[in-house]
Amino acid sequence: MSTKSPRRSVTGRRWPVGVLSAALAMSAGAATALAGGVPAQAATTTTTTTTKTSTTSTSVTTSVTTTTSTTSTTTQTTDARNRWLLDSTLTSLRDVNSMIGAPQVWAKRDASGRLLTGQGVGVALIDSGIAPVKGLSQPGKVVNGPDLSVESQAANLRNLDTFGHGTHMAGIIAGRDPEVGAGQEADPRYFVGVAPDARLVNLRVAAADGAVDVSQVIAAIDWAVTHRNDAGLNIRVINLSFGTDSLQDPKYDPLSYAVEAAWRAGIVVVVSVGNDGPTDTRVGNPALNPYIIAVGGSDISGTIARNDDKIGAFSTRGNTVRHADLVAPGRSVVSLRDPGAFVDVNYPGGLVNDGTGRYFKGSGTSQAAAVVSGAAALLLQQRPTLTPDQVKKLLMSTANPMTGVDTIAQGAGELNIQSAVMAATPTTATQSFTRALGTGTLEGARGTAHIADSETGIELTGERDIMGKAWSPATWTVASAAGKAWVGGTWNGNIWAGADWTGTSWATKTWSTTSWTARTWSGSTWTARTWSSAGWTGSTWSARTWSARTWSARTWSGGYWASRTWQ
Repeated sequence: MSTKSPRRSVTGRRWPVGVLSAALAMSAGAATALAGGVPAQAATTTTTTTTKTSTTSTSVTTSVTTTTSTTSTTTQTTDARNRWLLDSTLTSLRDVNSMIGAPQVWAKRDASGRLLTGQGVGVALIDSGIAPVKGLSQPGKVVNGPDLSVESQAANLRNLDTFGHGTHMAGIIAGRDPEVGAGQEADPRYFVGVAPDARLVNLRVAAADGAVDVSQVIAAIDWAVTHRNDAGLNIRVINLSFGTDSLQDPKYDPLSYAVEAAWRAGIVVVVSVGNDGPTDTRVGNPALNPYIIAVGGSDISGTIARNDDKIGAFSTRGNTVRHADLVAPGRSVVSLRDPGAFVDVNYPGGLVNDGTGRYFKGSGTSQAAAVVSGAAALLLQQRPTLTPDQVKKLLMSTANPMTGVDTIAQGAGELNIQSAVMAATPTTATQSFTRALGTGTLEGARGTAHIADSETGIELTGERDIMGKAWSPATWTVASAAGKAWVGGTWNGNIWAGADWTGTSWATKTWSTTSWTARTWSGSTWTARTWSSAGWTGSTWSARTWSARTWSARTWSGGYWASRTWQ
């Protein structure tokens, strides 16, 4: 395993579309709006950043444990200017679809005579939730799995997207305006995702401030595996625009093991490589796992011609051992806006001024991964018996090599779903990398990202999950590999969610939720700290978590949610 190169300081780096360096305060009015089915209206907030100057370096890094720290407060607007790349570039999803050959695919039919639009294929979106905005709100488009985020205890926020990232990804993967008739997917007047008739399975893990622990992500992956064949789901793809800066060998890392277990269960797992740019030689975890599809981001330079395309300045390069398997458009991609969500309120430069107020643009390997997830859904409708290895080989073998571009950063080249659909089914596609063992540590999987109790400041560290339950690799790996990590609503020995499907929602069905009554690492329950019961201030969850590195940059906040910027 290669040694990871030093990262830039928190204040000197541009984070991905989700860099959440500060907590988001939410007004009572926002909670009321969500309770009524209207997207949240977030309150204006300030960012509190705690910094520590190292005795061995002049860089500034986020810290929550040092006693020799200084605190500075700035507005979110200033924070956005400092951390986000905002420019006039705009890449419409219509252009993205045209460039990858999606319209030509939509005109084809599967063996049953249905148009190839992703019909019957479930894509599990492990993210910040999905808002019921136009293009995603029609019956059957979204099925809500269990809300595993810390906001799940607020009934008025459950399964919704108070951050905005998940909704953006959902639109790219499978958005479809209700006015679009069958066979009219290429109509330029309307919004259409890559696989407009795929079903989205909403597995929410992140709150509005980006707070999420690796154990929540692993639990969501395991849920998708356990329930992949449930009636009405048919989960064949997982989109995970998430990654940590873990230095743990992926052979032993539990997050790496979880995605590989899903892959072996027949689910195509698509993961962003991260947004640390051309000088970073280590992709995020779990993109480090060699089996899954690791996606980098390209910049189509404002045209649908391929000869001027280049690697997005945000996309993590990786190294000769592990890098992106292929790339897809990721710069300033336009998708559905989540009005009042964190990114909508704090990054106004992302709003597309077309007069509708429906669209938002964002850059990063998050968007690129979503494009590839949609493409995978199209392939799996066409050929339902394809294995994940075959899907990966089809996408890579038909990708277009980019000229004059770093050969490591581009992997096999730029996605071409039209060519993939036309290519013959691979007869030799089985990958033979060393199998993951999953016997490493949960703490190692977290890397430098930790969530902390908003009142006590106690961080979740060590071999405990979000519920405070001890982590046992020997027990978990067996259950995960067998697709039985979830038993009813129980995961890792604790009840996380309801045990059956109940009721209806805008998404058709919603997995019932139970209160998290288990004592957490700080000795208090989650119900004491939800949006509905306590305000998020500068000292809450996000101030001590993903602000440094998480959702796919490595996370969208500092480096983990894969969208590089809302630009």
